[in-house]
This record gives sequence, C-alpha cells and structure tokens, in this order.
Amino acid sequence: MAVKLHFTRSGTGPPVVLLHGLFGAGGNLGALVGALQDSFEVYSVDLPNHGRSGWLERADLPAMMQCLRHWMDEQQLSCASFVGHSLGGKVAMQLALQYSSRVAALIVADIAPVVYPPHHDAVFTALDAVVAGQCTSRQQATELMAVHIAEQGVIQFLLMSLQRGAGGIYCWRFNLEGIKAGYQAVRAAPLAEHAYRGPVLFIKGGESNYILEEHREDILGLFPRAKVKTMPGCGHWLHAQQPRLFNSIVSRFLQAAIIQV
Repeated sequence: MAVKLHFTRSGTGPPVVLLHGLFGAGGNLGALVGALQDSFEVYSVDLPNHGRSGWLERADLPAMMQCLRHWMDEQQLSCASFVGHSLGGKVAMQLALQYSSRVAALIVADIAPVVYPPHHDAVFTALDAVVAGQCTSRQQATELMAVHIAEQGVIQFLLMSLQRGAGGIYCWRFNLEGIKAGYQAVRAAPLAEHAYRGPVLFIKGGESNYILEEHREDILGLFPRAKVKTMPGCGHWLHAQQPRLFNSIVSRFLQAAIIQV
C-alpha cells in the first residue's frame, strides 16, 4: 500500500527527482536544487518512513519504489530523471529496473546494486538512547549520541531529523522502529528481471568503500550503459563534502542525457 510522500518543487524544465539516503530527508540535497533549478523542474522527495512522508510497515526496496511510482502518478510525471544518494539511489535503481519507461536518466551517488552487510549498529544504539533519554534539549541529545558515535558530522546529520514533540520531549521525525524493522530489506540488492538500458552515472566517493571494483560486474549487468566517476578526497557524503564538484558532475550528465533523448 502506497503512503503519501512529502516533497518540494522548484525551477522549470525537464523533471528531475532527488532522493536522499537512510535517516535523511529531501532537504539533504538542497545545494543540488540550487544548481539545477535554472534548467530543470526539481522535486525533492522524502522517502517513506523519512522526513514528513507517511510510514510503511514493510519498507523494502520494492515497497518504497511503489510509493514513489504512485507519487509520480499523482504529480502526472510520466517520466523523470532521478538522482539518488545511498538508499535513495537503491530506490531509484529499483524503479528503473522495474519501470524503465518512467526513468529518463539515472544518477546514483555512492551506492551499488548489491547486498551490504549491516554497519549501522552504533547509529541505531545512539538513536535509541535519545528516545530512552526523554531529551528536553538538543544538547542533551547530542551528548547521548556522542557516547556511541565518534563522528560529529554523523551526529549533526542525524540531529537534522530531531524535533520537539509533546511535552517538550524531543523525538525523531523519521520512523525509527520502521527503519529498524526494514533494515535488512533495504540492505538488499534491487530486484530485477531485465536490465535498464537508459543513461546511468554512478558517482563514487574516492575515500568511500560503498562502490568497489568488485561491484563493476553487478553494475554493468543491470545497467549496461553505466559510467562510474570517482570524486577524490571525499567519502560517502560526497554531495555535502564537495558540493560544487558534485553539483557540476550531476548537472553536466543530466544536460547531456536530455540532449540524447
């Protein structure tokens, strides 16, 4: 069953849909919106269980993709280009593989169409600690999270989804329990019966291990026209670490893809 997806829209031109990663929201790719909106109509979408979108009980990749497809129908978008970071990239890949006519071009930021091992244990522990701590200030939440997460950048990213709830107690805007329940499912590889033969660009963070040489066969098997570009000097959060370079790569690829169409 599809749930309502929250989104923002700006600019005019061919439609481009931006999809954020796990624990994020549509605003995470805000700098890219600014770079694209003069040439494209840009939609920033909150994935199910994230941001201000509805919650799914079963949030695997096909279910999240179906919500996205239903949203496209609501917006009368028969086809669009997609830029997806991490989890958003997997959802976009699932759409392209299952409904290729809905995807004009695809950009996948630092994720591959493969199964990933679990590696968010510390994050889930920190998020649970904030819930259990009944925090009445953002500083209190920050201190609780710092016990489990060493990287201040990760803490600050997660705090973007912290909001004041009833009685002044802070809570997570995303569906924490739903994300935990679906964590194994979203780590899976996208399902595919046929390859997607449209234009595809995978952008890898040079210091990230999310896209490896051993993934090349998986990538080309599902996306035979795919190109892989590496951004040196950045990790998994490449769009935030080097926004000007990331935005330039995305913009040039989309412009070329639209011309080809």
